Amino acid sequence: MSRRHRRQRGFGAAGVAVALIWGCATAGHALPSDAPPDGFERAAERAAAEFGVPKEVLLGVSYESSWWEANDGRPSTKGGYGPMHLTDTTSGGTYAHRPGEGPVDATGTDDPSEHTLQAAAAMIGVEPRTLQRDELQNLRGGAALLASYQRRVTREIPIDPGGWYGAVAHYSQAADTATAERFADGVFEAIRTGRQRVRKDGQTVSLPKSPSVRPTRSQLASLGLRASAASATECPGELRCRFAPAAASNYQVSSRNSNGMGVDFIVIHDLEGSYDGGVSWFQDPVSGVSAHYVMKADGSEATQMVATKDIAFHAGNYWVNLHGIGIEMEGYAAQGPTWFTPAQYKATAALVRYLARRFDVPLDRKHIIGHDNVLPPRPSRAPDAHWDPGPYWDWEKFMALLGADQPRERSGGAGRTGGNIGIGQAVEIAPAYGKNPQRVTVCDSTCRTRTQPANLLYVRTEPRDDAPLVSDLALRPDGSAGTDHIDDWGSTVVWGQEFVVADVRGDWTAIWFGGRKGWIHNPAGVNTRPVPDARIVRPAGGVKSVSLSTTAYPRADEYPQGLPASEQTRFSMYTFPQGQAYVAARTPVGADDFFPATPTRREAVVTGDQKYEVIQYNRRLATVNTAETSR
Repeated sequence: MSRRHRRQRGFGAAGVAVALIWGCATAGHALPSDAPPDGFERAAERAAAEFGVPKEVLLGVSYESSWWEANDGRPSTKGGYGPMHLTDTTSGGTYAHRPGEGPVDATGTDDPSEHTLQAAAAMIGVEPRTLQRDELQNLRGGAALLASYQRRVTREIPIDPGGWYGAVAHYSQAADTATAERFADGVFEAIRTGRQRVRKDGQTVSLPKSPSVRPTRSQLASLGLRASAASATECPGELRCRFAPAAASNYQVSSRNSNGMGVDFIVIHDLEGSYDGGVSWFQDPVSGVSAHYVMKADGSEATQMVATKDIAFHAGNYWVNLHGIGIEMEGYAAQGPTWFTPAQYKATAALVRYLARRFDVPLDRKHIIGHDNVLPPRPSRAPDAHWDPGPYWDWEKFMALLGADQPRERSGGAGRTGGNIGIGQAVEIAPAYGKNPQRVTVCDSTCRTRTQPANLLYVRTEPRDDAPLVSDLALRPDGSAGTDHIDDWGSTVVWGQEFVVADVRGDWTAIWFGGRKGWIHNPAGVNTRPVPDARIVRPAGGVKSVSLSTTAYPRADEYPQGLPASEQTRFSMYTFPQGQAYVAARTPVGADDFFPATPTRREAVVTGDQKYEVIQYNRRLATVNTAETSR
């Protein structure tokens, strides 16, 4: 297989199958959940009292399982429902299929951890379907499960919350001690330090801190879980990892960082399928793709498939692959389940923090990116460009778990939204996820809309609600207006992206976006926050318009004889003229390229004398030559 062909194949399926659902996903409205008439906290108190569970334990378990959200009766990527995350994988939660193919069958296994909803329903005498949408019954079912687990551990129902450690660990449904311990420790940390959160429906839920609670950790041994084996993978100690190598043809052996090819990006994807299906797909030579890691929906396990020194084919752009680490999450961008579990967020954040420390990757959204932030290597591939992890990945929560906001908080509150917005200053897109319902259209034989909290804002041509959405010329060469279709990524900005303010009119803020002024609804700055330390680049004097690309390869004359030069394809339909400005990454990058070893040649890294800024141009990143720009 030639190197060129590998690059092309590495683009087509990575992500892995999110392109499949552009035209075939189903996104009908779920039935609204039956919210308790007297509020969530009162319902939790009633359910806890009925089954003898301390209220703080029930609230702690619910927080760790769902962040107290009901999600309108929709299943999580693990197939869990409601605030107690009661699982039922035979009702549309997860699907056993290979990425790249449609759902073929529900998992329907005999694993009890996948059917806690049925077990809870039997305990409280209601139909399982009721627990999917009725919050009070869901809380009652979770409390009944906890009480049953506690009796197995101690044969009694203790009053002291600390005496429920074994039941809480069991509630995780983990098969190994480390995963169960991690879940239980999270619950008791929430109990000890307290939590408060505003739900998506506007209810404020509080768990007062109880610093005197001391969990009886010795109960863990009574669960009979398997020991957590030592792992030879590149993973943080708190994450259970295994290594299952991808097919040799699905990645390239390299020696990053020692060969000078640095890691600059950590790219988040979703599989559009199951954990096991994703692992199998990357092990299949037919797929031509891989990722460094695959993360299970419940956060209980990750599979490393490619060593971090090697180059996985995941981002659809070979130069980004050269400098990236890809993480695929079990889950869906829009088809089927529409929320990721707190455990998956936490486990993925632990992995990203570990990788960022190892490779000195900044914890910002110019380096911790989604597949939807990667431009394809050439304009002709723009219609195929993937947009995972999708509108329902909560970047706000994820980046907070990474600790990404701490530097701004220390810099005097610059991280807060709201306030005056000045033309020429940089702002971060920062809508509060739970308060940002957006309409998204997903099409199969018909087109249906879903309105729910999302991580995006629409960008319009004028400062009014009925103005057309901006057009991305790589997607729409005729310049026709953008749409709210989920695959029409050219008309949206996503949480954490940074842009330069071009104008302000009333409740609307214009940003330089894709070569024009694009308007976002931003009353009193509620959807943005200032970025005082941003690196802003503009066209250099004498440069009419800066050239935009999506790679940073050396010039053809800088390649040694015998090594074919990679083409630095420009996006000629994009413009960056005088008067516009864009936010760049922390430092410029050098031009480089890589050639793997062959039987007759060692691996080779080719470098050039040019430098490139990586800028936030539109929904996706682009590269511009520093010789054409100034700061």
